[in-house]
Amino acid sequence: MSLIGKFSTVGSATLASRVLGFFREAMIAAALGNGPVADAFYAAFRFPNLFRRLFAEGAFNSAFVPLFAKELEGDGGEAARRFAEQVLSALLFILILLSAIAMIFMPFLVSTIIAAQFDPASSKFAVTVTYGRIMFPYLAAMSLVAMLSGILNSFRRYFLAALAPVLLNIVLIAALAGGLIIGLAGEDVGLLLSWSVLVSGLLQLALLLYGVHREGFAMSFRAPALTPQVRRLLWLALPAAITGGITQINLLVGQNIASAQDGAIAIINYADRINQLPLGVIGIAIGVVLLPELSRSLKAGDFDDAAHLQNRSLEFGLGLTVPAAIGFALIPEALVALVYERGAFARETTLITAEVLRAFAIGLPAFTLISIFRPGFYAREDMKTPMWFAGANAATNITGSLILFPLIGVTGIAIATSIAGWVNALLLAIALWHRNLFRPSAVTLRRLGLIALANLVMAGLLVAASRYLGATMLEAGFIIRALTVLAVVAGAALVYFAIVIATGAVERDRLLGLFIRRRAQ
Repeated sequence: MSLIGKFSTVGSATLASRVLGFFREAMIAAALGNGPVADAFYAAFRFPNLFRRLFAEGAFNSAFVPLFAKELEGDGGEAARRFAEQVLSALLFILILLSAIAMIFMPFLVSTIIAAQFDPASSKFAVTVTYGRIMFPYLAAMSLVAMLSGILNSFRRYFLAALAPVLLNIVLIAALAGGLIIGLAGEDVGLLLSWSVLVSGLLQLALLLYGVHREGFAMSFRAPALTPQVRRLLWLALPAAITGGITQINLLVGQNIASAQDGAIAIINYADRINQLPLGVIGIAIGVVLLPELSRSLKAGDFDDAAHLQNRSLEFGLGLTVPAAIGFALIPEALVALVYERGAFARETTLITAEVLRAFAIGLPAFTLISIFRPGFYAREDMKTPMWFAGANAATNITGSLILFPLIGVTGIAIATSIAGWVNALLLAIALWHRNLFRPSAVTLRRLGLIALANLVMAGLLVAASRYLGATMLEAGFIIRALTVLAVVAGAALVYFAIVIATGAVERDRLLGLFIRRRAQ
């Protein structure tokens, strides 16, 4: 399967999860709006998600995958199995200890890290503590899921690992539907959602265990031990965990600052859910596929293939992310209203959320570039360089949020996050160029120029559509609004892809081959 085909495999599974995520968020918005229960649930859920990125996706996608892939490529399946069993035992010990500490000290964590501006005497603070204690073990399940995903990805089995997050949305949607049918009160809805998050983590773990078993890669538990290989992993994982979780750290910092404004945490989450659709489908797909593929190429000494992988990733990532960012920046009100505006979600909340989405859109291409550039370091077991750049990212985000939030409110946090993303992406690009680890080829630069031209034309079309159809996209009945928004988005996409295909920015044969293969599947 080609590199673009692998991106498509992961992206299609991720797309299913993101689409269901829209239904989930729309149902939460209708049931809870941006009230105190929504703030409490999102604040509590952010914390295990942060550690999931730090200890699971960040550490294992960055440190475990290259080491496991090299064991598999160099010493064979049995050596890879021993390494995986050693890591599994150490990981379980760390997770059990961390979960116990976090659940005991959850009131302290809420008052200092999760939502420092919540009044400790308020009911919002109390339910945040309760929700946090229920959901934190989700971290343990998802950390194991991340490890099993890394194993499957190293075997070049991408689909099942990418599909697992769908279960989170299915379980939460089912719980929300049941809660709405029986008429649960707000706090009880939050409680039901919290338990559903934990259940979904266990289901995802069961799915990945099945996937690994199907590959004939059974593992047994050992007594935890700091073997040389585990120490090597921990040495690499520490900076990788910090780096991989920087987006979540930035969002947590923003959440902490935003907790001073009622409803701000929920608004950030609603806007970020839309922003995460292209980032999840494109950026995460690239990160998941590129790291093991690049690790294999470098292990084999095939540097031409490594350059090819990075060039195609750059074309694919920017070719799909930049148009999405332009759409979010130019017609955010119509998109937010269509997805969320019903029930407790009022027009005033739509307008604020749209401004936050517009600010997040500025940084969307940057976070995709980070997903493209960072594997170039991780595949070479250089974890420290991205960590230092992530530190600059965090410093920029914290400083920007502290300056902008008092001036322009919650939108300032999104602007700071986007600026920080660009700082990180540019530092990674400069380091790769300076060390001669990756320089875009002349063909890639020409294609990127043609992609930029197509985006300019598409942006002009969206500006015209907003001017002449803006009122219809916001004020008409739901069906008319939905049809109008979909027509505008489809028309803009059609014009964009027609230009990139006609100019050769996208290879026609490659795109046609991908379409034929998807139909065959």
